[in-house]
Amino acid sequence: MQVTRERIVRWEDPLASASAMRELSGLEAIRAVRDGLVPQPPIAVLMGFRIAEADAGRVVFEGEPGEEHYNPLGAVHGGFALTLFDSAMGCAIHTMLEAGVGYTTTDVQVRFIRGMTKDTGTVRCEATVVHVGRSTAVAEAKLYDSAG
Repeated sequence: MQVTRERIVRWEDPLASASAMRELSGLEAIRAVRDGLVPQPPIAVLMGFRIAEADAGRVVFEGEPGEEHYNPLGAVHGGFALTLFDSAMGCAIHTMLEAGVGYTTTDVQVRFIRGMTKDTGTVRCEATVVHVGRSTAVAEAKLYDSAG
């Protein structure tokens, strides 16, 4: 017998949060999300990750890969890790920006070394800024399982 699972996701208005964040410096904005002063974006709620640390030029995200992230092969979809990478690196860059300045991802390169399952436990994505220029910025990140 097939057991159906269900997950209910609730989030707050992302445009209201974005408006509040534009008033803060990048570092203040990321810390406000980390500290719960500004609601998490819907993607973080949906995927089940959060900001654990935030300093100028460095952000750490944590998340729990779960069954809801599985691909048809019975392992966590690579998109879960890639979303952590994109989010952590983007937020690391955001910590270096002035109030009202935004960013968007232009490209991402990633190399997966091993897969994840629901038994992997909490993973940490540590992102650091490499360069911030006038029109582009570069960050790098590594993803660690609970064993480091």
